[in-house]
Amino acid sequence: MPAPYVGGCQCGAVRFEIAAEPATAYVCHCRDCQKQSASAFGMSVTFPTASVKITKGKMKRWCRPADSGAEVFCEFCEGCGSRLFHGKDSRPESINLKAGALDDASWVKPVAHVWTKRRQPWVAIPVDMLTFEAQPEDPLALFKAWEARGHR
Repeated sequence: MPAPYVGGCQCGAVRFEIAAEPATAYVCHCRDCQKQSASAFGMSVTFPTASVKITKGKMKRWCRPADSGAEVFCEFCEGCGSRLFHGKDSRPESINLKAGALDDASWVKPVAHVWTKRRQPWVAIPVDMLTFEAQPEDPLALFKAWEARGHR
């Protein structure tokens, strides 16, 4: 599915449009993603930050230390609290979108599972996926895996 990608928060107060193609998509099993999603994991799609445009509403930002020790910012709707984006100020060129915020996320097929050492024991990881026990030092492997699956 080609850009633009559109979506928003749960209550509809915040809407966004993304004009670029994603760099990768992955599943994260860290405790923060489990808590944020109220589930076993979170799913994220990485985009160039400059390609993201908020077309409606306002978001709030909250910063927290991640399992890796790095500081992560989280951007969410100030009305319903849905998290839409997260990233690191140390990597301003890219931002991660929570895949469920897309109006149509059916095309998102993750290439990796990260923080698998925090995975719930009943979650099965497909054998064709990259896996990382913790946070990958460099996201390049995830980007290359995305391209290898025919994405640009």
